[in-house]
Amino acid sequence: MTAAVQAAAPDRPPDERTMHPDSPWRIADFRTLFTAITFGQFGTNVGYVAVPLIAVSALDASPGQVGALATLSTVAFLLIGLPAGAWVDRMRHRRVLITADLVRAGLFTSIPMAWWLDVLTLEQLYVVVLLNGCATVFSDVGSQSVLPRLVGRDGLVQANAAVMSLIAVGNVAGRGAGGGLVQLLTAPVAVAFTAVSHLASALRLISIHRVPAPPSLLHGRPVRLGAQIAEGLRHVFGNRELRALAFTAALNNLGSQIVNTMLPVLFIRELGLPAGALGLFWAVGGAGLLLGARCARPIAGRLGHGRTLGLVGLWLAPAGLLVPLVDHGLGLWLAGAGYLTAMFKTGMDNVLGVSLRQRMTSDSLLGRMNATFRFLLTGALAVGAAVAGLVGELTTVHTTLWVGGVFLATAFLPVFLSPVRTRRELPRQHEGSTGIQEGKPALEPGGAG
Repeated sequence: MTAAVQAAAPDRPPDERTMHPDSPWRIADFRTLFTAITFGQFGTNVGYVAVPLIAVSALDASPGQVGALATLSTVAFLLIGLPAGAWVDRMRHRRVLITADLVRAGLFTSIPMAWWLDVLTLEQLYVVVLLNGCATVFSDVGSQSVLPRLVGRDGLVQANAAVMSLIAVGNVAGRGAGGGLVQLLTAPVAVAFTAVSHLASALRLISIHRVPAPPSLLHGRPVRLGAQIAEGLRHVFGNRELRALAFTAALNNLGSQIVNTMLPVLFIRELGLPAGALGLFWAVGGAGLLLGARCARPIAGRLGHGRTLGLVGLWLAPAGLLVPLVDHGLGLWLAGAGYLTAMFKTGMDNVLGVSLRQRMTSDSLLGRMNATFRFLLTGALAVGAAVAGLVGELTTVHTTLWVGGVFLATAFLPVFLSPVRTRRELPRQHEGSTGIQEGKPALEPGGAG
């Protein structure tokens, strides 16, 4: 344990931190965080369906404009993702999470207000999704950084499985509800539910009181921002396992975003299906995420942690090639089965991959490690949306879906060809970390395995 962690330990009651390290549900702050994430995920997934449908149905957006909207929703991770990790490592995590939710609530409130005043434009949607993406950068990095400090490292797999299952349930319930709300109450009214959900999340987060201060605040030794960012990059790219996890997740996100960007255009404009059908299709993917997240621990316990990450990709990733078959009748069912299977793999990857990278990272580097991953993963979403818009404009929607399907089917290769595939268990301590130990210089990263 580093000096930073030792200094933070007194902030947590000993019965919560040490008596039940494998039971995060016994920790009140984890339950509070989980509830807040529940509200936020519901709102995020309703907005995921409603915002592009506003663009397609109410503002007559073209495939290129829909692609631009999706790109702007995630480009913030490319613009500020890396410095955000260093900033989060210097901030109170609870304050970061609350502020991000309040900003998102205000942004999404502006959409139904503009619609009711008959002044809603595509440009406003662009601004809202861009600024929402900036707030999401801090929310995502902050939540993944605070989790190990709340539950301890021995409780990470169970805590991550719970959070990833919740995200998957949010995909099912939120996107299904989003499609239904759009169909029954119109898309702008559905966006109002997104705003209320983020507000509820912020109010819930106020109840968290025992988050230890980040090591940088405890010791008060300022480090140059550029040096901190570089240290996070060295930690991820200098470790063969972390590097493989990052590349596999980025390729998977790239393929998923190419597919998801074109689905509203395909379902609503080309196939003439109702918004509820699109929400249901996305909900099927959420069901796959949920099943994958719930099966991750038992399968990893039988096959080994790394072998599960490698072999499940080999067995299931090719199902992504079924997604471009989406059409009326049998094609819709085949595409749904492929999407369910591909998202099952993603759900397992999320639980096992996130737990592995958190266990391989010291507390002082968590924000920067998470920011580096979010930079790559969500940056891949921005690139995928831009590629989808460009290919959709130059070719056809179905051709664009095939491009996305190929990425989904081959994304497992970096992990399969790396030392991750031979790892049976999670490391007991952070392996290969480049974290600055208190009173010591940073160490060069070393590849585990």
